Amino acid sequence: MSMIKRPLAALAGLCLSIATLFSTAALAETTELRVSAIPDEAPTELMRKFEPLGKYLEEQIGIPVTFQPVSDYAGVVEALGAKRLDMAWLGGFTYVQAKLRTGDAIPLVQREQDEVFTSTFITADPDVKTHQDLEGKSFAFGSVSSTSGHLMPRYFLQQDGIDPDTFFSRVGFSGAHDATVAWVESGKVDAGVLNSSVWEKLIEQDKIDTDKVHVYAVTPTYYDYNWTVRGGLEPELVEKIKAAFLALDPANPEHKAILDLQRASRFVPTSAENYQGIEEAARAAGLLE
Repeated sequence: MSMIKRPLAALAGLCLSIATLFSTAALAETTELRVSAIPDEAPTELMRKFEPLGKYLEEQIGIPVTFQPVSDYAGVVEALGAKRLDMAWLGGFTYVQAKLRTGDAIPLVQREQDEVFTSTFITADPDVKTHQDLEGKSFAFGSVSSTSGHLMPRYFLQQDGIDPDTFFSRVGFSGAHDATVAWVESGKVDAGVLNSSVWEKLIEQDKIDTDKVHVYAVTPTYYDYNWTVRGGLEPELVEKIKAAFLALDPANPEHKAILDLQRASRFVPTSAENYQGIEEAARAAGLLE
């Protein structure tokens, strides 16, 4: 090969490499936002709540938004880690698990009320007034990975000197907050605990016989749910998503309808530091190594 052809060949190769690099970068751009949520309620309810929000996000960020249901809490964490999901609605504990699993999950926003969240203890036994009245009886948490349906109630019980695994005759996991209510109402268990927001919603929807089931205790407040995005999502897209949530205005009727379905007064920024207490509680409760 001549001295002239060699530089030309090298230049051609360099141009091809640059073209390939830009082509790969273009292919890597997110063209669809894949969203999911921890299955803390029935799948049909999760979809009903998400549809108007999904349409709103599409308008704001300019790409399709699809909801991809999962069968369990661990499925959301694994999908975020494997980058099969771009964003998910997580409980505080699930976010901690996602952060530890992925190393780069980013909590974006939370509802105002998630800064002061609580769990509600319920029973159908009229004689139960305090936790002590349930010694030797059966009890239900929600999902094992639920913040409001397991971790924080367990933590606060332990703070009161109660080890659920020895204090109750039997501990079960219903899998979801509405299922816990059904277990208590049907007599499958003597008492249970669930997300206070779901309890209030079920009351408003007249789905609970309050003559039969009553609240006997409420936990102290803690940080809970947030919308989290996977690491590696383009920073510009992340900022668009965050801005869209923060722009939801309860004074706007269309926005208020979306917020009401999310049981949110409005969304506010959040950060990983807000969930440090939940991580500490999980370690204290023996739910994290």
